[in-house]
Amino acid sequence: MKLGGFASPEARAEYEAVYERGMAALPAPAGIHDVRTAFGVARVYRFGQPGATPIVLLPGRAGTAVMWEPNLAALLAHGEVFAVDLIGEAGRSEQTAPIRDGADQAAWLCTVLAELDLPSVHLIGYSFGGWLATNLAVRAPERLKSLTVIDPVLTFGGLTAGLVVRATLTAIPVINRWARPSFLDWISGGAEVDATDPVARVIDEGMRTYRIALPSPRLFTDEQLRSLRMPVLALIAGRSVIHRPERAAARAREFLARGQVELWPSATHAIAGEEAAEVNARVLKFLAERETDS
Repeated sequence: MKLGGFASPEARAEYEAVYERGMAALPAPAGIHDVRTAFGVARVYRFGQPGATPIVLLPGRAGTAVMWEPNLAALLAHGEVFAVDLIGEAGRSEQTAPIRDGADQAAWLCTVLAELDLPSVHLIGYSFGGWLATNLAVRAPERLKSLTVIDPVLTFGGLTAGLVVRATLTAIPVINRWARPSFLDWISGGAEVDATDPVARVIDEGMRTYRIALPSPRLFTDEQLRSLRMPVLALIAGRSVIHRPERAAARAREFLARGQVELWPSATHAIAGEEAAEVNARVLKFLAERETDS
C-alpha cells in the first residue's frame, strides 16, 4: 500500500506557507507534541491549562488543527484542549506505514492518547474526524468520557451520490483546479467560500498539494452504534450534503443508548459564523454536564 504525502517538495513548501498563516490565527499553543506511533508521527497542539477532563479535537479532511479556529477560544473555557493533525492527511503529521483499516486508525489514536498521558478525554470530531472519533469509541470505549460528533461522515448514514462524484473530481489532476473551489462552495451549502479565510485556505491548499492514501471509512453497523455506552452528542446539519440528514438523525436516535441527537435545520456541513458560536455553546453545555456525571 502507498503512503500519503505531498505531491512534490515545491508543493509542500507552498502548503507550509499557507499552514503557517493558518496557525497564526489560533491562540498560541501551550505545547507542541510530535507523538511517534506505528503508523507515523502525529503532530498535536496543546492549548490552555489542565483542569477539567481534557478535550481532544479531530478535524475534517484536510482541516488540520487550523479548522478549529472558530471554536478553539470558546472551548478553552472548559480547560485543556489538544488539537490533532491527522496521520495520512495534509498538515504537520507524517505517515510512515500504511493505514489499512479502522483498527489501524484507532491504534495510532490510542498511542497518541497514551503517550500524552490522557486516560480519559472528551473526544470531539467533525466530518471525517467525526468518523475517526466514533471509530475510536467503538474500539476503545474506555478512553472516552464523552463523544461529540459534528455532522460526521459515514457514521449514521451513507454518502450521497453527489458527494461521491464531486469528491472524485477533486482528485483528478486535470480538473482539480476548478473542481476544488466548486466542491468547497457546494459542501458549504452554496455560500461562497471566502478565499482569504485561514481555514478555507488551509483546506484548499491541502486538497491541492497532498495525496491521500487512506482506506475508505465504512459505515458503522447498528451493532457498533448500539455498543456505545458513553454519553454522545450528535449535531446533524439539516442542509448537509454528505448524507440524508433526517435519516442520519433518526438512526442516531434509534441506536445511541445515551445519545443527545440534534438536527439543526438551517446548518450546512460547513458550520461557520453564528452557527459556530451556537455549536460552541451547545458543546460546552454538554461537556459541563458530563463533568458532573458520577
